[in-house]
Amino acid sequence: MSVKYEVTVTTIGKLARKFLETNNSVILLDEGAHPNLAEMVIEHTPGELVSDIAAGDTLTIGKQKYKVVRVGENANDTIRESGHCTLLFNAKGSMPGQIELEGSIVPSLSQGLKFSFAGK
Repeated sequence: MSVKYEVTVTTIGKLARKFLETNNSVILLDEGAHPNLAEMVIEHTPGELVSDIAAGDTLTIGKQKYKVVRVGENANDTIRESGHCTLLFNAKGSMPGQIELEGSIVPSLSQGLKFSFAGK
């Protein structure tokens, strides 16, 4: 598997855990990209999207693995611009910046945690 995108969590906003608990979703964003959104997002180190994330890819968060089911039409562009996307765990989405994932459990969040997308 080749790594397409990898970042490390630097800050977890106060509302980010709530979104995960209530909506099975998290919003990723490069650290410092939009300070006004910091409470709602998981900020991470900037990363380079080497190639587009696609259905069938794998997202690894710490030791948990998730299958990418659907990638919104704008998700790869917003990741390139500001490390931004919304991850949906075992849930359906309709927004263009969302990435739908399948996996056994919703991840627990902590600073220093790595998010890594890899292709086949």
